[in-house]
This record gives sequence, structure tokens and C-alpha cells, in this order.
Amino acid sequence: MVKYQDEALDRTFAALSDPTRRALLARLVEEESISVSELAQPFAMSLPAIMKHLDVLTDAGLIAREKTGRTVACRLTAKPMEQAMDWLNRYQRFWSDNLDRLAAFVEEDQWPANQVPPATPISQPSQASRSNVVSMRRPPKSTPRGPTPKK
Repeated sequence: MVKYQDEALDRTFAALSDPTRRALLARLVEEESISVSELAQPFAMSLPAIMKHLDVLTDAGLIAREKTGRTVACRLTAKPMEQAMDWLNRYQRFWSDNLDRLAAFVEEDQWPANQVPPATPISQPSQASRSNVVSMRRPPKSTPRGPTPKK
């Protein structure tokens, strides 16, 4: 059994839950290392807002930042994504196996060729009897507002 660090997975999935952060990661897939200003260029938000997104990605371990002089470059790191994929693959195998078993069960020939499965009785919907009572209109919940005194 593979042991997972729950906090690391939580941070990874929390970081991936935001579309802006996923878009930042997609940009980093295209280029191996890119400066923060180049990374922020296509987004319609301030550089401090981009920096906050990068902080979340860094805390999750999804990116690494390296400072050279005044330029900060970002690059992808694979370990947190590998752990997330291992976790997802585990559950994908679980559900695939269970759904395959269910499909096999449903598709298997349960009755011999010369025997017809028993018919399930179909109940006829009962005819509702009509009531002789006529619906009466309910009085309003509050009385109309009276005249207001003049000042």
C-alpha cells in the first residue's frame, strides 16, 4: 500500500483548483523557465495578484523560483504532480475494476436459452376517486392597511 502525505495532496489539489493557477502551470509547460513578468504578461491582473498565485503554487511544491540578479524565473517541479497522479490512478483502477465487474454481471446470461425469465407483475395504477368537495379560496393572511394619519 502506498502512503500519501495528506497535507501535501491537499495543497496540490487546492493549488490546482484555481483556473488562473492552472493557466500559469500550462504556460510553464510550454517553456522550461520563464520570468515572473513574462509569465504574468497575458493575464489581466496585477503583478502582486500573480505573485500571490505563484506563492500558492510554490507552497504546494508545483513550481520552483530562482532569482538571478533582479529577475525571478519559475519552472515546474514534478514530484507533487506525481503524487497526485498516483493517488488519482489508485482510485481510477478501483472504479474501473468495480465498474467492469458490474458490467460483466449485468451482461452475463442469467437464464438458460430454453427458459424464459419470470415476468415481473406490473401493477395497474389505481384510479383516484374524485372528491365532491369544492376548494374554497383562503382568506388573505393579513388585513389591508388602513388609512395613515396626517401630520
